[in-house]
Amino acid sequence: MADCSHDCESCAQNGNCASQIKKAEMNDRSHAKKVVAVLSGKGGVGKSFITSYLAVELARRGFKVGILDADVTGPSIPKAFGVVDKAYGEDNLIFPIPTRTGIKIMSANCLLENENEPIIWRGVLLGNLVKQFYEDVLWEELDYLLIDMPPGTGDIALTTFQMIPIDGLIIVTSPQDLVSMVVSKAIKMARMMNINVLGVVENMSYLECPDCHKKISVFGESHLDEFAKSLDFKVLGKLPIVSDNAKKVDEGEIESIEIKEFKSITDAVVGE
Repeated sequence: MADCSHDCESCAQNGNCASQIKKAEMNDRSHAKKVVAVLSGKGGVGKSFITSYLAVELARRGFKVGILDADVTGPSIPKAFGVVDKAYGEDNLIFPIPTRTGIKIMSANCLLENENEPIIWRGVLLGNLVKQFYEDVLWEELDYLLIDMPPGTGDIALTTFQMIPIDGLIIVTSPQDLVSMVVSKAIKMARMMNINVLGVVENMSYLECPDCHKKISVFGESHLDEFAKSLDFKVLGKLPIVSDNAKKVDEGEIESIEIKEFKSITDAVVGE
């Protein structure tokens, strides 16, 4: 804070101040060239799907990719990849679980004996687990580490942004009026914390008629382009509703999906 007296003991923000939060560092056997976080202003817009499929597309381009599932209370990354193995540790390090195509993942569900058991923890403990996933997992050499953030702009998102060096942020939304407000909050939060916003992805943007190929706006007309101009951010892509894709994710087969509309999103991440 600009008016900080540096007297932490008497400060009302003692324990919550960004200056007191120790930056996370990967272990000496791990390194990520680029860390990209994926955030949504609210739940139910497909944030984890976007994170997972982005990892798939990056891996198809020959990159070494890992996913850190920071959505601790709602971890869905392992299910999308059909991962049921449990993580184990050795020499103070945790080994991530590889998917069929070699994507390394670490999630709270990789630690639970029963994946259906809830994690009923307070924010500090959740933030510490995210930090441990970043520091103590043997990621080895990665081109990209993707972080699937919890929905919203709450405590875990704030702590993660303060602790972990984020190179870029993707915000996921859907074509609903309420979404413009939550996207605005997410973008403003990121900019206040000097996080580089790569752009916004509109998921479930439309349904394509299988007969006439007309685009049907199931959730209403999109106003993302006008909204993007007003807040000065990039629209990375608009993805259709494909029921077969949802079925494949539920079956743990996300690595078999092909989405041609996703190319522009992957290009933005790799800088093409």
